[in-house]
Amino acid sequence: MIARFKDVCLDATDARQLGGFWSRVLDGDLVDVGDGGVRIVPRAARSDAESIWVDPVPEPRTGRTRVHLDLRLAGADPAALLAAGARLVREPDAEGDRWVLADPDGNLFCAFPPRDGARPGPFALVVDAADPAAQAAWWAGVTGGTVEAGDTGTASVQGAIGAASVVDAAGFPWRRWVFEPLPERKTVKNRLHWDVDLTDPAPTALVGAGATLLREPDDAISWWILADPEGNEFCAFAPRPGH
Repeated sequence: MIARFKDVCLDATDARQLGGFWSRVLDGDLVDVGDGGVRIVPRAARSDAESIWVDPVPEPRTGRTRVHLDLRLAGADPAALLAAGARLVREPDAEGDRWVLADPDGNLFCAFPPRDGARPGPFALVVDAADPAAQAAWWAGVTGGTVEAGDTGTASVQGAIGAASVVDAAGFPWRRWVFEPLPERKTVKNRLHWDVDLTDPAPTALVGAGATLLREPDDAISWWILADPEGNEFCAFAPRPGH
């Protein structure tokens, strides 16, 4: 294992507005972290990794949503999400038993009907991939997980806990980390990205495994910015005491 999953971050031109939406959706507290950014801490969170950071950026959203969250609904339909400010993009149909919605910034996410024994809220992080199996294998190697192939070309990073319903790449807080097939290559920066905590003081092993170093710590940031083999940006943080 080279790193542990830490959390996810959203870019937004108005971080407080977008953070307010996601805090309502996730029943979370909205924490001001300075410099215009906010952090959403779900009240039912079982780990810090369920937090979502919203970072202010000057550029508006463009292009396809290549990284998104899947949510499990508490009720029979997404009425509460619409009331919170989501926009309905697609209803369930013969191709899928989910609603596709957009947050106020236009980032797509999916909402699934309730399921017995399933906790409402996020249950999957979904990433578009030209080669899902290779991407899942790479991230499994980074986080100490194993790979489970889907029957539609989808691959997910599944940890070695033993329960089929539990996905546990190191530090990963939700049920599934899914890589879905999409032949089109990434062309713009992802609006949603994830962070990792390193097990070593520097990302040397990550770069050796195939990551691309985009930016080193400097006067403005204390972490490294890298890209995985398909160009998905992520941030890597030096080990934290007790982690």
